[in-house]
Amino acid sequence: MATAADIVELDVDELEVRLNESRRELFNLRFQLATGQLDNFSRMGDVRKDIARLLTEIRAREIAEAEGLAVEDIPVHQAVARQRAEDKALGRTRVPAAERRAAERAEENEDAEADSGDAEVKDAEVEDAEADNADADAEVEDAEADNADADAEVEDAEADNADADAEVEDADADAEEQGAKAGKVAAPTATAGVADDDVEEEG
Repeated sequence: MATAADIVELDVDELEVRLNESRRELFNLRFQLATGQLDNFSRMGDVRKDIARLLTEIRAREIAEAEGLAVEDIPVHQAVARQRAEDKALGRTRVPAAERRAAERAEENEDAEADSGDAEVKDAEVEDAEADNADADAEVEDAEADNADADAEVEDAEADNADADAEVEDADADAEEQGAKAGKVAAPTATAGVADDDVEEEG
């Protein structure tokens, strides 16, 4: 968007060219608005203001020419000259409102992109954390599987011990039975020996 300070530096031909360009741009913007293709609605207002400033400058020069005044004597030009002198004395640099708004929009876009980057980083961190959790879950499952295998081995060892105990008990039972049979056989033999002794005494 052109400022008054920019416009006063243009000659008449440049003013006419800029006016025609602005009117053509406004027509295109209105066409885009009618067809639903307009993205930047504020641009229409900026172009209208440019056209108004250009027409004002052209009319001021026509009046100055009719009155025989020099271009530098036009009130707008005098005001701009005073403003520039003040800015130069104070070391100020004036930035047009359009440029300020554009800079603010660019800064907002940069902030939005930075926020998007931070969000992507956070998403990546979340994915990494989920992957770590999945690995931890897999390790837990492996540990549980190892514990189950160890429990199965313990159960197998206990079953083997039980079988061994049963075999020992069977062996003890067999030994007792054999001992009992041997005792029964020895008892009749001892009785027969006593009877022989009695016969010898009687004789």
